[in-house]
Amino acid sequence: MKICILSDSHDHIPLLEAAVRDARALGAKAVLHCGDVVAPSTLHCLEQFQLPVHIIHGNNTGDLYALTRLSHKPGGVLRYHGMDAGIELGGRRIFLVHYPHYARAMAATGDWDLVCCGHSHKVDIEWLPHVKGGKAALVNPGTIGGVGQARATWVMGDLQTMRFETHEVSKSIEFDQVGET
Repeated sequence: MKICILSDSHDHIPLLEAAVRDARALGAKAVLHCGDVVAPSTLHCLEQFQLPVHIIHGNNTGDLYALTRLSHKPGGVLRYHGMDAGIELGGRRIFLVHYPHYARAMAATGDWDLVCCGHSHKVDIEWLPHVKGGKAALVNPGTIGGVGQARATWVMGDLQTMRFETHEVSKSIEFDQVGET
């Protein structure tokens, strides 16, 4: 099973939408968003793809009431988990949290095959040893919102092979759309 891992969209709808469109074209069957959506209405752009979207909040939480309501919409694709989430996809145990230091600690437990985080706006993919003698994948996809000088990045993960690949969306997409209005 392939998954789209992203974080820190910060209301940059065109970039978020482009990342999920690309991921779906590459075979993604689910989206993991590691927080900092800001306005829940940002997520409406993902409904068109009909992929389950697992989302947590970060330190820029926005309206949590609206996010909760959006995730309970009949037939909706959004699954809001709160401040962190433990889920299973493709036979893998996955933990989502916004903060990298918390993610490193969870990877060290050996309870998770994959731990995903955000917050730093920097891509980081590494394998960390854990207390049970194995290793867990730790993936920070950077910021799909391209915050500040950061590139707009996301990660495609293959849960069968446990391989992870960084992708980039051109930040010019936002400027092109502004010029169209």
